[in-house]
Amino acid sequence: MLSEEQESLRGTVERFARGVVAPVIGGHYADHAFPYGIVAQMGAMGLFGLPFPEKVGGMGGDLLALGLALEELARVDSSVAITLEAAVCLGAMPIYRFGTDEQQATWLPQLIRGEALAAFGLTEPGSGSDAAGLRTRAVLDDRTDEWVINGTKAFITNSGTDITTVITIAALTAEDEISTILVPSGTPGLTVAPAYDKVGWCASDTHELSLVDVRVPAGNLLGQRGRGLAQLLEILDEGRVAIAAMATGLAQGCVDESIGYARRREAFGVAIGTFQAIKFKIADMEARAHTARLAWRDAADRQACGGTFTRAAAIAKLTASEAAVANAREATQIHGGYGFMNETPVGRFWRDAKVLEIGEGTSEVQRLVIARDLGL
Repeated sequence: MLSEEQESLRGTVERFARGVVAPVIGGHYADHAFPYGIVAQMGAMGLFGLPFPEKVGGMGGDLLALGLALEELARVDSSVAITLEAAVCLGAMPIYRFGTDEQQATWLPQLIRGEALAAFGLTEPGSGSDAAGLRTRAVLDDRTDEWVINGTKAFITNSGTDITTVITIAALTAEDEISTILVPSGTPGLTVAPAYDKVGWCASDTHELSLVDVRVPAGNLLGQRGRGLAQLLEILDEGRVAIAAMATGLAQGCVDESIGYARRREAFGVAIGTFQAIKFKIADMEARAHTARLAWRDAADRQACGGTFTRAAAIAKLTASEAAVANAREATQIHGGYGFMNETPVGRFWRDAKVLEIGEGTSEVQRLVIARDLGL
């Protein structure tokens, strides 16, 4: 059961999603346009500061609070939800967790208020699930006390918006040594390629990045040198719970749309919701969404208690993402031809669902994490 405060948060975001996001997001999606106005309103609501303590300007919440917001947003649209998720879990959180006092003072205030966005540059054209296989290199120039970075990053969310201020770059700083370095937007040598033409998440911002002799001060090292991979894995556990909350929202959104359509649409003189085939589909969809919700909230609770939650996070990500894909498929089937139209919520759900089984750890990686934690 949610507390009164948690239920109030959930209800507030639900009303925002339905009243503000839903009426306009279809146009942003069709135009592949980043929803700056929506992001600004989310910032004013404090959503970007949900899991951060009040002492740094946050809302004093936790991963569960962030998950509640993400689920309600994704129940309407995933582009908006992934913008918030990536900005918090991959953008601001590493700086909060591992940054120096100076780094936090420089970057966090605007990020937590949602006035600026940060990105995390990990994935490369030749390394995704194998994070340790990255090829971007950073060499410390002792003459100038600067890092010189060369490499390419792929599929980096929030990396090319007008309000992106900093990108954390994972790079080899020696053989078999990965570190993370803060690179401000606009740094000479950092090139942001045109936005990808994606199947889904069409109103979110995603780019390839090229770094050619990019120079930043040695003090831009984030956390300890050589601890970049360990830092990343810590951040990814929380990110997987957040993605699971998003996936749950999409799965539930499919249920919502299918119930409404099943009541309105008539065939052979009766509403199609009276047919057992449709009833059972929707019942299975609701069961999947409910199970996914239990999984991500359990993982969030374990994280809040300070215990190990790697396995729980992987279970949540696996369960919820696969529930989202299954529910999107069934919702499309229930809607028939209308479910195949891009302008309908179900059409967007169908396009948005698949990447949930890929981003922040594929389903195969989640199974590997779970199996290893079981001692296999």
